[in-house]
Amino acid sequence: MTRFTALLLPLLLCTATAQAAELTASVDRSRLNSGETVELTLETSDVTQFGKPDLTALEALFEVRGTRQVNQLNTLNGDNRATTRWIITLLPKENGSVVIPPLQLGDAQSQPITVQVVESDTRENKNSLDPVFIEASLDQSSVYVQAQAILTLRIYHSVSLYDDSSLTPLQIADARIEQLGDTRTYEKDLNGVRHGVIEMRYAIYPQHSGLLTIAPQTFSATLVDTQPSQDANAQGPKPGKLMRVSSAEIPLTVKPKPLTYPVDAPWLPARSLSLSESWNPEPEHIQVGDSMTRSLTLKVEGLASSQLPALPATEANGLRRYPDQPVLSNQSTDRGIVGSREEREALVPSRSGAIELPTVDVVWWNTFEDHLEHSSLPARTLQVANNPSLQVDTPTGNLQPSIVDNDVLWWWKLSTLILACTTLLGFGLWWRARWQPAVHRAAQTGPSPRTLMDDIKRASQANDPQATRQALDAWARQQPETLADMAARFVPLSDALDGLNGALYSETGQHWQGEDLWRAIRTIPAAERVQDPVGDSGLPPLYPK
Repeated sequence: MTRFTALLLPLLLCTATAQAAELTASVDRSRLNSGETVELTLETSDVTQFGKPDLTALEALFEVRGTRQVNQLNTLNGDNRATTRWIITLLPKENGSVVIPPLQLGDAQSQPITVQVVESDTRENKNSLDPVFIEASLDQSSVYVQAQAILTLRIYHSVSLYDDSSLTPLQIADARIEQLGDTRTYEKDLNGVRHGVIEMRYAIYPQHSGLLTIAPQTFSATLVDTQPSQDANAQGPKPGKLMRVSSAEIPLTVKPKPLTYPVDAPWLPARSLSLSESWNPEPEHIQVGDSMTRSLTLKVEGLASSQLPALPATEANGLRRYPDQPVLSNQSTDRGIVGSREEREALVPSRSGAIELPTVDVVWWNTFEDHLEHSSLPARTLQVANNPSLQVDTPTGNLQPSIVDNDVLWWWKLSTLILACTTLLGFGLWWRARWQPAVHRAAQTGPSPRTLMDDIKRASQANDPQATRQALDAWARQQPETLADMAARFVPLSDALDGLNGALYSETGQHWQGEDLWRAIRTIPAAERVQDPVGDSGLPPLYPK
């Protein structure tokens, strides 16, 4: 056994090393214009690999603009996982479908990736000579109401910028806006000048037909001052020039819902739509009482998941249905948002024989081809067999079936009568209890809320943070909610607690003033406090507002 273990251990180590020696490749985008760069990321979790990937295979189709290495150590469930990434900036030399070839790192090899390089407009941009300019464009000039239009903002800069750049928030009246992915940064050659590009993409869903105007977007940033300083004795960085640039105003024509669209169907304008189903287990050999889970998935390109309607329920005679909550998800792609809605339902047959499931049909408007379409799942028949474990044995003898049925019916009548009597009895007791005097609350143990309020007042007015905190904690234990809940709905209390905590955990505690905290405690809405047991005695409040 020992010899077998000694032989098996090196084999397991070699297997683990082979599994870890993986080199995965990915790109930040798969579609770009000519003259733009793309970032290729190579990642490995093999800690035994040293050196850098061999980039020789890239030289035929790409210009390697730069390479940087990132090492990370992630901890998940107590396990440490080290990863190494190489981020390579590539400039394609050709247009069309360009394949990034497999790259080698030791014994590991990455998979090939295809990117689409589109010929860009050769016309010279009137702003291309400016050090900073912004472009805004729509993927189409007109869309249907509630359909998707993609707005792309690109900020070009041929000079270095400080990190104080900002862009006005995109706001469009009568339209839903969702950002597509993260902000992208890459490089592009314009008229022989290398520009840095900051790109942001948004999905816009107009809610009303007519003319929609996208207002100009303003980008501001400070240019890095590359000129030598005239003052030799000056210290620290010199401020640069503040630049503000704006995009052009863009009109968007929003078309109404076509007249040929069915009136009783939810409006679904999409570029493409797919409807699929899955079963667990497959309904091939099912019996009465067996549970099956049917999952219907609607995937739509051009709409967010929140815009997708509920799918038709599975209604069939002899089939009990138990629906689950729908699962919604969105995915950002180069062509916008792909929303999906998955609806799961447990189905339990209650009888044997054939059970017909109806057709599932979804009506939608194809915005790419501009016509009405139907996507459907065909009807199917479930063959349900008897379940031997659910069969009731028939008593022997000459007992007629009618007598058995009468006995069963008699027991049902008796149980129904007992249930009705207990229900009436419970209702009568409830009605009687309504007219009984309220039960007085038992005498409160410990200090009363009024006494605790006195403690808070004395400690806060004495500007003693420690004593105030102790009195505050004692008072909070008698409240219907925590201090955190009260602070979340009452801003003055939140600010006062921040000041108290700062005094407790810093060296400035001796200068703390407790008047703000006492004022905040006094002004908490009375409905949120525990009422003082003596509050109904008619005496005026000790601390009137």
